[in-house]
Amino acid sequence: MSSLIETSSTMLFTAFILYLVATFFFGFTIKDKNVERKQSNFAGKLAITLTIIGFIAQLTYFITRWMASGHAPVSNMFEFVTFLGMCLVFAFIIIYFIYKLSILGLFALPIAMLIIAYASMFPTDIAPLVPSLQSHWLQIHVTTVALGQGILFISFVAGLIYLIHGIDQSTRSGRTVALEAVMYTIFLAIGFIIISSVFNAMNYSATFEYRLNGKTETTEYTLPAIAAPYEGTLLTEDVMKPWFETPSWMHGADAGRKFNTVIWSFLTGSVLYGLVRLLFRKRVAAIIQLLLKNIKPDLVDEINYRSVAIGFPVFTLGGLIFAAIWAQIAWGRFWGWDPKEVWALVTWFFYAAYLHLRLSRGWHGEKSAWLAVIGFGIIMFNLIVVNLVLAGLHSYA
Repeated sequence: MSSLIETSSTMLFTAFILYLVATFFFGFTIKDKNVERKQSNFAGKLAITLTIIGFIAQLTYFITRWMASGHAPVSNMFEFVTFLGMCLVFAFIIIYFIYKLSILGLFALPIAMLIIAYASMFPTDIAPLVPSLQSHWLQIHVTTVALGQGILFISFVAGLIYLIHGIDQSTRSGRTVALEAVMYTIFLAIGFIIISSVFNAMNYSATFEYRLNGKTETTEYTLPAIAAPYEGTLLTEDVMKPWFETPSWMHGADAGRKFNTVIWSFLTGSVLYGLVRLLFRKRVAAIIQLLLKNIKPDLVDEINYRSVAIGFPVFTLGGLIFAAIWAQIAWGRFWGWDPKEVWALVTWFFYAAYLHLRLSRGWHGEKSAWLAVIGFGIIMFNLIVVNLVLAGLHSYA
């Protein structure tokens, strides 16, 4: 079993590196006067080949972890988020071979890497399933939800490309400010990867003891503690002392450690964003816009719509129908007001509204792109904030 776990971890790391290298080659496909067409085509073929090999490596991670645990590896946040990243890459590969648009890879793969990196903040240990998860509905419900969200993420990628290409960056307006806020948020995620990688390389560790639901728990911080667990006690010596405690209303499992990670991400991401703005003296969106001169807006808009048209029914199947059936089996009711269930419904209503506005009201182009970006924010709110702040029946995840 230990060899399977080691192989699984190696394959996940290999996939991450291959996605990173593929991203650089997708960058070489951006055509300008100094890049020959043959060179661009070769870079594109190499990039998609590396992406497919990376996907196979991550699929190997998934299979070997399944073999080691004896159940589908989607039972906790680490497993679900890494699987979500894999679904995004899978959706991108399918869309790429339909539309042959290499610029999608330059945006989709970094987002997939950010999602996989986010998974690293959760415990990676393999643990026995809690009773309510010991069902074949585990792999049916969770994998379908992740696949639906992975496809919907492609609509965000296409929407973001459309907005960066189309919004005039020469003037300051509400649209440019809103778009730059999206870019800043992405920098926060990049900041998380950088700071986590630095302290991981340093093997940093600090252990806290705290009370949760009347029980004494311990948690291990992999970043210096700015925010300690609520009423927590630092057990490790010769490490940085925390500045303050995590607010008591953050009830999620390991809320202190997660909140501390969020703080570090804000600090690192903000510094990185500030350095880029200082270096180029332009908005980030304006910098990227220079690379998107040859984009066909109508094609990107079509990809945005098609991704929602495919991803929405898949999410409906997994996030509502399969979820309701399993809830009835596990808890004796189809619906409750659990935070996860509520936000799944909010997500469903939003994308239903997207399709209605696009098909009935003619919301194409920029309006559709903004909806895709907002939809991504709703999904990420469910993935991050609901798990960090709110407690419910899904807290075991």
